[in-house]
Amino acid sequence: MTAPAGGLAAGATGGGASGTSAGPAGPSAPVLTITTVVTGPTPAAREAAIHAAIAASPDVPTAVILEGLASANSPLADCAPQVTVVRIAPGCLCCAGNLVLRVSLNRLLRRPPARLLISLANAEHAGQLHGMLENAPYVGLLTLGANWHIHLT
Repeated sequence: MTAPAGGLAAGATGGGASGTSAGPAGPSAPVLTITTVVTGPTPAAREAAIHAAIAASPDVPTAVILEGLASANSPLADCAPQVTVVRIAPGCLCCAGNLVLRVSLNRLLRRPPARLLISLANAEHAGQLHGMLENAPYVGLLTLGANWHIHLT
């Protein structure tokens, strides 16, 4: 497995609120959802890596978008209540599956989680997905850091 130092979505903390919080100096910037894209050769490997990230920070409200059909052996089958798992049909999420991805994202972001993990079967179009997530309407809702893409080997 190739992963950044600190692992999958390391240090993911923060609230899921989408508004601003007033501090002593006035309103601050909204809390953004930390977003990580996970790609790899098999659904089992991707779901195991995502499960490990959730287990490392179990109290962090998390949303997971999984590309592909459910497996009876998925470690994400019985997640805690603070984890929302959405499955979408397999296919290129920046091309044919773009509308489904956007609808799923929009629904999840109505109540923004602290972190979002997106599992993709193919890393071929990860750059286009990055562009989509960095632009409107997601630019003020999501944050993709230097370790936004983890490719499992």
